Amino acid sequence: MKDITLKIIGKQYSEDQEEDQMEFVTEGKLYERNGAMYLVYEESEFSGMPGCKTSLKLTPESIRMKRIGGEAFGMEFVFEKGKRFQSSYRTPYGIFDMEVLTNNVVNNLTPEGTGDIFIDYHVSLSGMTEGRNCLSIEVTQ
Repeated sequence: MKDITLKIIGKQYSEDQEEDQMEFVTEGKLYERNGAMYLVYEESEFSGMPGCKTSLKLTPESIRMKRIGGEAFGMEFVFEKGKRFQSSYRTPYGIFDMEVLTNNVVNNLTPEGTGDIFIDYHVSLSGMTEGRNCLSIEVTQ
């Protein structure tokens, strides 16, 4: 297991609002298991999910994101270009049905675990809100 630094930039676009951007830097861990690379890091107050742990499982075909945080938070998505994924999103305000449609996934991590990841996807939350999100993650050691 290697110590890594992640620079995470999340952008949200919705039809009636300007682009909303969040950026933060955090420490994490990187390891490989059964041909997949894993990135694990703790969310912060800044991300709005303090106490949550996020893990990313990277394979050549997809990226699986899993967030867990006690009883308050929980979700799992699979990002695979051109595919839809449905899941439940557990929040302090209740459980919501979510669907993501992945527009693009780029995994430029080297075998040593440095590089960048980009995910562009549309998200629908219980049919109440829809939008487009872009997530960029730069990984250094």
